[in-house]
Amino acid sequence: MKGIVLAGGNGTRLHPLTLVGSKQLAPVYDKPLVYYPLSVLMLAGIDDVLVITRPAEIDLFRRLFGSGSRLGMLIDYAVQEEPRGIADAFRVGADHIKGEDCALVLGDNLFHGAELPAILRRAARKLRGCVLFGHRVTEPRRFGVAETDAKGDLVSIEEKPEHPRSDLAIPGLYFFDDTVTGIARDLRPSARGELEITDVLRVYLAEGRADLVRLGKDITWLDAGTPDSLLDAGRFVQDVRHRQGTNPGCIEEIAMDMGFIGADACYELGAGMSDSPYGQYVMERARAHHRDPAPTAFLEE
Repeated sequence: MKGIVLAGGNGTRLHPLTLVGSKQLAPVYDKPLVYYPLSVLMLAGIDDVLVITRPAEIDLFRRLFGSGSRLGMLIDYAVQEEPRGIADAFRVGADHIKGEDCALVLGDNLFHGAELPAILRRAARKLRGCVLFGHRVTEPRRFGVAETDAKGDLVSIEEKPEHPRSDLAIPGLYFFDDTVTGIARDLRPSARGELEITDVLRVYLAEGRADLVRLGKDITWLDAGTPDSLLDAGRFVQDVRHRQGTNPGCIEEIAMDMGFIGADACYELGAGMSDSPYGQYVMERARAHHRDPAPTAFLEE
């Protein structure tokens, strides 16, 4: 399965912060926001990722991740000249997908939870068309909303409805089979001139090939696209770091846990940032792996 991180858009909800750069490069506690969606793809077992961004920032993302080889990954880059909607990622990334299944994650979404890796890997294994996720929220009108029947099967998808039929919001994470590029290619732009992801999902739903996976209360989802939510995301990561001793979105540690790189390589990555608490954390996790190299629970899943 290939991965795509959509890190384009103008980030107008974060002006003036994003007048001088990409919101996906804004700090969330001790790392750039884009680390969190990339880590979700890694937890799903994906090591071949395309980062789609604006022309002005593509060199910055290349500086941040390089070829991905230091993480045992392949990371490539593509430009979205204008923000043309989420589904435009499948047109921009068509050559990257090349007839394989793919996962798309939005560059301002953060997911965290002990069960998350197992959920992602099960969803990828059972993919029969598309998988979207549902997370209960208090204000579903702000999001795409999934409606289910009495059996829990998906029956409708609405984009920011005035009168939502459920409280299940659809986060910015989706799995698709290899037909998605053709579906996106044939889409007509919406009244806003964008290629809507909801329209892609509805095609799969009409064909009976769309599955909904509910994310329970133990899974945290944050859309860090506003000043308040960006601050909330930083506070959440800080709280997890201090209370639990773990570091959400630490891509070096995840690369080691997933077997993309070894503990020695992970340690070296941390040593290159040893003046920072983040680098010291990476080094300690590599040392802990040497002490207890047993696979983690999500790798055994």
